[in-house]
Amino acid sequence: MLARDVEARFQALDAFLIEHQGLWKPRPFTHLHLPWEAQHPELAQWLRQRSLADADSIHNHPHHLPAPAPFPQLAVQACQLSAVDKLPTQPLAAARHRLNVDVPGRKWQQIEAFGAALQFAHRPKHWLDWCAGKGHLGRRLLQTGQRLTCLEYDPALIAAGQRLSDHHGLPVTHRLQNVMDDGPLSAEHTPVALHACGDLHVRLLQLANSVGCKQLAVAPCCYNRISADTYQPLSIAGRASLLRLSVDDLGLPLSETVTAGNRVRLQRDTSMARRLGFDHLQRQLRGCDEYLPTPSLPAAWLDKPFADYCLALANLKGLSTGEQDWVALEAYGWRRLAEVRNLELVRGLFRRPLELWLVLDRALFLAENGYRVEVGSFCEAALTPRNLMVLAERD
Repeated sequence: MLARDVEARFQALDAFLIEHQGLWKPRPFTHLHLPWEAQHPELAQWLRQRSLADADSIHNHPHHLPAPAPFPQLAVQACQLSAVDKLPTQPLAAARHRLNVDVPGRKWQQIEAFGAALQFAHRPKHWLDWCAGKGHLGRRLLQTGQRLTCLEYDPALIAAGQRLSDHHGLPVTHRLQNVMDDGPLSAEHTPVALHACGDLHVRLLQLANSVGCKQLAVAPCCYNRISADTYQPLSIAGRASLLRLSVDDLGLPLSETVTAGNRVRLQRDTSMARRLGFDHLQRQLRGCDEYLPTPSLPAAWLDKPFADYCLALANLKGLSTGEQDWVALEAYGWRRLAEVRNLELVRGLFRRPLELWLVLDRALFLAENGYRVEVGSFCEAALTPRNLMVLAERD
């Protein structure tokens, strides 16, 4: 998607998201009954009678679900509005021998795909790997005659990255840097960021623009990792929008999962089912039909018997449980999880439109500041759902 198309698409997405925010903003996990169910009872009933396995089988492709109206119509609109082309690619020069040692296979494939999509008009002279970790991305991009600086906040990762760069005999500087501070960028740099979170990649865009970087490439991630309570749009069009996004709203694009193994999925499901069982209990104990937020809990809590889990959580919240039918309560949590997952499929239709809205807000900010921008995907969603990329270059 070229710059001339970005604003028109942003406005279309903006109208779609605003019109239907009553469908995607309320979270089934915290609402026993969703506001939209009164308007669409047939759809709600159809979803509620499906199993957890039914929900999981379609989770990544909700637009394929043959659900009652208005689901199919919304699915068509969502797909049309969130469609993007794959960015043009050019194979990278062959990697140095054993350069991919210490890099998980999926991460290495993402790096290869990201690098192949970096089609700049002018050859970069000095790469800057933003939130670099050990610097695997930067080392893969580095070619003869170029330099590389890797910025990272974790001293252990800096040390490990410097050892790897030295081992390969590469001209790389690994710097301890809080990228939220001033000073880590200069106009000579070509900054790249593969899955830098929230405020971190936003800071890169702002700094790159202010210091005069000629080129940059960003694949955003974790839009909800921000210090503010609500989203602060970057572009003029974004600031003019009536859409207001909470941190919870910003987490919607991240709800798609394609990489979790069976053990991780079972652990996640057990945690959610237990929280939903406890949620039912706390509503009764408090005489209050409202969700009660609970803190993140160590995975070891899932090894406790369900009764002990609830008693410990109740104690944290200052609640006295008395005698309970723990078996029935645990079974309720699993039934409720099936309902939640199926009702979430409605929100799932809006994952990609909201993510693209956020990415286009970033692209528009750069375009407004004189960059030629291109937005597209750099790999298939099966490799990473966070496969959208902004390429920017200016004279």
